[in-house]
Amino acid sequence: MSQNSETVASPSPVVSPPPGAASSLLADWLAAEDAVRERHTCARPTAPPTREQFATLTGLQVMQGLLRGEMAPPSISHTLDFLLIEVNHGHAVFQGTPGPGHLNPMGGVHGGWYATLLDSALGCCVHTALPAGKGYTTLELKVNLVRALTPKVQRVRAEGRVIHVGGQTATADARLVGPDGKLYAHGSTTCLVFNLPTS
Repeated sequence: MSQNSETVASPSPVVSPPPGAASSLLADWLAAEDAVRERHTCARPTAPPTREQFATLTGLQVMQGLLRGEMAPPSISHTLDFLLIEVNHGHAVFQGTPGPGHLNPMGGVHGGWYATLLDSALGCCVHTALPAGKGYTTLELKVNLVRALTPKVQRVRAEGRVIHVGGQTATADARLVGPDGKLYAHGSTTCLVFNLPTS
C-alpha cells in the first residue's frame, strides 16, 4: 500500500435492537438532533466554509466546524430536512426527517431523498479522511433501496464509513437505518480526490 493511501475497516452489520429499545433509541436520536440545532442557533453561522478554510483545514476539521455550528450547513440540509449529527475520522452520520414534502406519487418517500442522505454521509466520511488542501467529488454513487419509507418513521440515520482513501480516489459504504434497526437502503461511492486550487 502506498504512503498516501489509507484503508478503514468495514462497518459491522445492522443489528436490530431488543424489543422496546427502539423508542429509547429514537429519544436519544431526537436529543442529539436538538443539541446540534441548539449549537447552530447559538452560534448563528452565516456562511458556509470558505475556499481558504478548505485549503488550510483538514477535512475532519471542516466537518467538525460544521457540526459545532462554526460554519453554516449546506442549504440542501434545510431543503430536505436532514443534518450532520456525528463525525470522526472516516465516519459521518446524518439524521433525516422523512416528511410529506419528500413523497413520490405512490405516497412513499422518494428514492432521491434516500440517495441524497446516503450521498451526504458517503461524501462527508471521505472528506474527514482528507488532509488540508485536498478536495473530493463524487465519481459514482450506487444506491439500493430495500424497504419503503414513510413519514411514520420519525427519523432515519445515514451512516457512512470510508473503505479506502488513496491519492486519486476514495471509496465508502453507507447504510440508512431507522431507530428500530431496520435497514431502508444502503449505498456506496467512488470519489475523485484532487488538490484544491490555491488562488
